[in-house]
Amino acid sequence: MFASTDPEMRDDVHEWPSRPGGWQTLQLAHGMWEDEYLFALVGWTGMPACIADVSDSSVALVTGLRTNGRRWQAWLLNLDNAAALLVEEPEDVDDVSLWTTTPEFEEAIRHKRAELDAEVPTDVEGALLWASAAGFQAAVQRSRIEELLRARKTLVEEPFDALVDELGFPEVAKFSPEP
Repeated sequence: MFASTDPEMRDDVHEWPSRPGGWQTLQLAHGMWEDEYLFALVGWTGMPACIADVSDSSVALVTGLRTNGRRWQAWLLNLDNAAALLVEEPEDVDDVSLWTTTPEFEEAIRHKRAELDAEVPTDVEGALLWASAAGFQAAVQRSRIEELLRARKTLVEEPFDALVDELGFPEVAKFSPEP
């Protein structure tokens, strides 16, 4: 897919092992992805696509787009980290680093985390519709997807792979050396 791109850009794109059926996961360097690229990718392939915008491997905003233009989003890996990213600082705060050590900041995070947690069932429904549009739904366990979206892990890359697996996509073929 990226063979025709600028050689400098190719150095910033790393392929993960492909999945059966031509499904591919790519890792791009920081700052290379723009939201409109997802629409272009779906238009180019004629298939649903999904991205995970990862922040320091500690949290990711996962966005899936179907061919009909409908999209879904969910925060993956530690809603506390996502809440800390999303909480709005008060207008009267002069030094954000001081505000983040206050009880008010902790309360704002608890409130935002509760909002994100309440959105998980809707996020799961969007993910299931996206996977169905891609032709997958085999033995999908809604509870397992909710569990992944609420997980508190240290690195986001593994839960992202697990999410794609749980949505019914064929698992990455395991490498086995020939005897």
